[in-house]
Amino acid sequence: MKKLILLVIAMLLLALGCSKQEENSKTQPVAADKDSSTQIKAGFIYVGPVGDAGWTYAHDQGRIEMEKLPFVEPSTYIESVPEGAESARVITGLVQKGANLVFTTSFGYMDATLDVARRFKDVTFMHCSGFKSAENVGNYFGRMYEPRYLSGIVAGKMTKKNVIGYVAAFPIPEVIRGINAFTLGVQSVNPEAEVKVVWTQTWFDPGVERDAADSLLDVGADVLAMHQDAPATMQAAEARGAYVIGYNSDMRKFAPNAFLTAPVWNWGALYTKVAQQVADGSWESSAIWWGMKEGLVELAPMNPKVPAEVKALVAQKAAEIKKGTLHPFAGPIKNQQGETVVAAGSIPADGDLLGMNYFVSGVQGTISN
Repeated sequence: MKKLILLVIAMLLLALGCSKQEENSKTQPVAADKDSSTQIKAGFIYVGPVGDAGWTYAHDQGRIEMEKLPFVEPSTYIESVPEGAESARVITGLVQKGANLVFTTSFGYMDATLDVARRFKDVTFMHCSGFKSAENVGNYFGRMYEPRYLSGIVAGKMTKKNVIGYVAAFPIPEVIRGINAFTLGVQSVNPEAEVKVVWTQTWFDPGVERDAADSLLDVGADVLAMHQDAPATMQAAEARGAYVIGYNSDMRKFAPNAFLTAPVWNWGALYTKVAQQVADGSWESSAIWWGMKEGLVELAPMNPKVPAEVKALVAQKAAEIKKGTLHPFAGPIKNQQGETVVAAGSIPADGDLLGMNYFVSGVQGTISN
C-alpha cells in the first residue's frame, strides 16, 4: 500500500511539472534567428571589361568588397554591355535569374534601368552617374571633381611647356565637369597653362585613346590627363617621355616613369552601405553623391618625382576640401567666352554641377566633337 501511495504521488508531481513547463513555453519569446537580414543577390551591368584597369575594374573591386558581407550571396556581373535600349534586355535577364539588387554602372543605362524597374517593383535598382530615379530606383555617383582639382595642381606644377593634353570620352556633364575642375586646379598654381581637349567618343578603345594621346603630344603637350577606361594614354606618355595623370584606379604599373598621380574610386564603401540598407529594409530611393570626405574618391599616392612642396600643397588643399573650406568651383569663374558663370563668393548648386555644359577659361576645345 505504501509503494502504491508513493507511485501516485510521483505521478502527480510529474504531471504538475509538465504542466508548468508547457505554461512557461507559452509565455517565453521565441529566440530570433541570428541573422534576420534579407539575403542579397546582386547583379552588376558593366560598360567595359573587368580587366580594363579603369572604370569597370574599379566597380568590380567594389563588388568584391560588398561580397564580404555575410548576407550577400555570390553576385553576378555582365561586362561590355552596350549602352542604350539594348541594355534593358541584359538588365531584365539579371532580374529573371534572381537578382534582387541591381547596379547599372554607366550613364547610358539610365533610361533602360527605369524601364526595367517599372516591371519589377520588388527589385531595388541603383544607377551610376545618372539623374533619374523612381520608387525602386536610386542613383549614385562621386564628387570626382574634388581629386580632379587636386590632380590639376600637380599637372600645373609639373608642366614645363604650359601645354597639358586631356583625352576625354564623351561631351557629357560628368566629363565636362572633370575637365573644368582639373583646369581650375591647373590655373590655381599656373595661370599661363592651358588644357587642350580631344574627344574620342568611346569609354574603352585602347587604339582610339592612344591615337588621341599621341595627337596631343604631337602639338606640344608635356603632361597628359584622361577620362578614359584603358591605360593607353598612360602608355603613350611613357613612350614619349611625358608625364601623365591617370584615372579610375592607380595605373602606375602601365607608366612607372610617366605616372604622377590619379583621381581614383573606392566603390566598396558605397556598395556595402547600399547592400546593408536593402538587407535590413531601410533603403529608400535617393541620390547619393559622396566625395573625398566620405572616402568614395581620393587622389592616388604621388610619384617620387613630384617635389615635396607640391605634395605638401596638395595635402593642404585636400584637407580643406574634406573640411569644407575649399570648393573647386567657388567663384569667380569665367567660361571660354570670358563671361562670368559663377559669381565671386558663390558656389554652384549640385544641380548646376550635375548639368554643367560649358568649358571654363583655360580650356582649349569645344563641347561638341
